[in-house]
Amino acid sequence: MIRTAARATETGTQSWNARLCDEPAGTGPDLRSRLRHTAEHYGPVLAVYGTLKLIGFAAFMWLLHSAGDYRTKNPRFGGGAQPWDVLASWDGWWYQQIAVHGYDPRLVPIPGATGPITLEGNSAAFFPLYPALMRLVSELTGLGPYGAGLLVSIVASLTAALGIYAITERLGGRRAGLAAAGLWAVWPGSGLEWAVYSDSLYVALAVWACHAVLSRRWLTAGLLTCVAGLNRPTAVALIAAVGFAALLALHRRQDGILRPVTAMAVAPLGLLSYLGWVGHQMGDYSGYFRLQSGAWAHEWDYGRHTLDVLTSVPVGHSDYLFAWPFADLIGIGVVLLALALLPLLIRLRPPAILLVYTVLTLALVLGSQQIFGNVSRYLLPLFPLFLPLALALRRLSPTHQFTLLGIAALASGSYAGYALFELGVP
Repeated sequence: MIRTAARATETGTQSWNARLCDEPAGTGPDLRSRLRHTAEHYGPVLAVYGTLKLIGFAAFMWLLHSAGDYRTKNPRFGGGAQPWDVLASWDGWWYQQIAVHGYDPRLVPIPGATGPITLEGNSAAFFPLYPALMRLVSELTGLGPYGAGLLVSIVASLTAALGIYAITERLGGRRAGLAAAGLWAVWPGSGLEWAVYSDSLYVALAVWACHAVLSRRWLTAGLLTCVAGLNRPTAVALIAAVGFAALLALHRRQDGILRPVTAMAVAPLGLLSYLGWVGHQMGDYSGYFRLQSGAWAHEWDYGRHTLDVLTSVPVGHSDYLFAWPFADLIGIGVVLLALALLPLLIRLRPPAILLVYTVLTLALVLGSQQIFGNVSRYLLPLFPLFLPLALALRRLSPTHQFTLLGIAALASGSYAGYALFELGVP
């Protein structure tokens, strides 16, 4: 199914290119007509994503206003003077501190601490790309760190929507691509897409890196993956996926040797550079991992904590680490949804990079000890799982498709936004 639609899409692209080539020199489409064609092609993608996102965002703000709990909470932890202040709390507070003051990597023990948290939280746990862009945008626009961070996230979310559309259209046609862009707006965890968080930026980089591999633009794929490694540690899954795709290309002798090898060499440099810098500043090259474990109890545990939650919540128990019952229940639903969609994705036989990236990201998230209520956020980058649903949704008329996604968008104000920021810890 995917291969047939991909051939049809490729034929359409070739016919457009052929029309350009058939024009005599000097009489081809000018810049204005090209821009008009681009707007006609991609404008509906941004309209679908933006409209659905606005619906969910408005529902999120209404829930915050009607409940009013944010007024009594610490501005660092889901509180503020206005509902939208919540968007810059939790990790958003840390990103603003980095954007304004920079880093001070240290491992500071908490005197007398005996539980899982033995170190003071430190900004070095947060990767540098997003706060660096916040600072740049703030200096260029005059916006404060809050406004700059929100602007970066919104632009990145739109860029991610275009990339998700481009990959899905390539594999399943235009209607499937539009459905996938709509799913990105309503997916569990999507409340973070328009917040002072780095998630939208990471997804945008990951999507376009995968698109570059599918287009056999290896240097672009390597560079985008390198930059993604400066944004989130889960970029290790993307690095491995690009490396696997490059090895596959070498095995098939598709694109020579130099370009795939260069992509493999460049892809991990961003992640390794930041981890190395943090380790050097701390005087301990395992410092980043010690900080994550000691300050946030976030570490690789082969899935023991995930299994503990999955076996506790269904029977009403909450004696596991970092229990947030409502957010955890949503997290379990997201895990089950991902595990149900994975076989459907495999059945479609997508390009290797999409499958490897999905499996490794899922394994990294489920194999780690963390605040389980965050799992819907951590699984937000699994855009290849949109494929089976998008292919099913394309059978509906545009009206029915948008109605279904609109209802999900309305509900997303709760399950994708309020549940994370106010009923859990995003």
